[in-house]
Amino acid sequence: MTDLPLSGQRLDLGNGSVGWWPCHIGRDARIGSEVRIGALAHVGQRVNIGDRCKVQGSAYIADACVLHDDVFIGPAAVLLNDKFPPSNDREKWAPVVVERGAVIGGNATVVPGCTVGENSVLAAGAVLTKNLPANEVWGGNPARFLMTRSDYERRREEGT
Repeated sequence: MTDLPLSGQRLDLGNGSVGWWPCHIGRDARIGSEVRIGALAHVGQRVNIGDRCKVQGSAYIADACVLHDDVFIGPAAVLLNDKFPPSNDREKWAPVVVERGAVIGGNATVVPGCTVGENSVLAAGAVLTKNLPANEVWGGNPARFLMTRSDYERRREEGT
C-alpha cells in the first residue's frame, strides 16, 4: 500500500487532464483534454469523456456512457446504463449520452437510455426518466421542464 498516492493527490491523465486520488477510471475509457475528475468519482469502462468536462467528486458514470465537450457533472450525480439491473448482459444496457455544454446538478440521477440535450441543465437531486431537450432546464422527480437555459443564465447572473 505504500506505492498508492496520498489521498487528495493530483493525478496527471495526459492532455492537460487531471484526476484527484482516489478516483476510478475504467478500462478503455477515453478522457479528452483539459478534463477534471474529482476524488471518489467512478468513471466506468469504455466511457467517452470529451474535452473540458468536469466530473465532480463521488459522481458515478456507468460503463459506455458518453459525455460530449464542455459537460459539467455535479457531485454524487449518477448516470446509469442497465435497464434491468443486475442483468449482467450488455445487450440490455442503454448508456446515457450527455450532449455538449450540458450541466447535471449534484445528486441528480439519469436513468439508462436518456439523452441530456445540448446546453441543457438537470437540477440538483432530479431524476431524469426521459430525454431532456436542448436548451431546457428540468428538475424534480421525475424531472420536468422548469425554464429555458437562457432564463436560467439570466437568473444566474442576477442571483435570483
